[in-house]
Amino acid sequence: MDDVRSRWLRPDSGQLQTPVAQLVCNFAESVGGKPALLTHDDVTTLFHEFGHGLHHLLTQVNERDVSGISGVEWDAVELPSQFMENFCWEWDVLRHMTAHVDTGEPLPRALFDKMLAAKNFQSGMQTLRQIEFSLFDMLLHSEHDPSQDFQPLLQQVRDEVAVLQPPAWSRTANTFSHIFAGGYAAGYYSYKWAEVLSADAYAAFEETAGADGLPNRDTGKRYLQTILEMGGSRPAMASFKAFRGREPQLDALLRHQGMATPG
Repeated sequence: MDDVRSRWLRPDSGQLQTPVAQLVCNFAESVGGKPALLTHDDVTTLFHEFGHGLHHLLTQVNERDVSGISGVEWDAVELPSQFMENFCWEWDVLRHMTAHVDTGEPLPRALFDKMLAAKNFQSGMQTLRQIEFSLFDMLLHSEHDPSQDFQPLLQQVRDEVAVLQPPAWSRTANTFSHIFAGGYAAGYYSYKWAEVLSADAYAAFEETAGADGLPNRDTGKRYLQTILEMGGSRPAMASFKAFRGREPQLDALLRHQGMATPG
């Protein structure tokens, strides 16, 4: 997803410029005369990027530099996108938007349960992996002497958080393109932090769902007004607290990733 133009009350004309966003997709073409198909990963990616699009298009901020996705802290810019991914793991959503290419039958519940189990398999190890990368990135940019070898620093982090130690010849940092060439220098932590925010935000809908399982309209309106409409016009934490009434908590993420049971 990228912005074509931002919402902006133009000072030169006094006219309101409406926002425009684009989703650039790279999905597989049709094969053998059959319809082009999306994998579940494709659908999750589409929902993710559409979340960015909603964040940009639904803003009510008229100042260009902080409207839509502009000016949103790195900590929280992935909140609306990761929020949308949750719908791709809801059985009541998937069963209405999937169909076998030949029979038209929806995704079997048994297969969905296997997909969910596979997603959460070793999620604790995956979390530790992200913590290792994030902590290394932070220390590399805050405490490390650039004239010194970074490998001892990486080993220090691994000694603190790793359950399984990589072999001595593993030099992960040499190919850590996110922080050296991908724009995430000193900001890799935002991947995991945004998961905390998005899971906690989605939990608000789980907590207020009706007896029929449908989302609560008032919760959706509050999410629209406090998160999506505000852009970068105020600190992201202020927007989150306006929505949830408190600071973020880990509980929902641990539950969504199978590391804690509902309680």
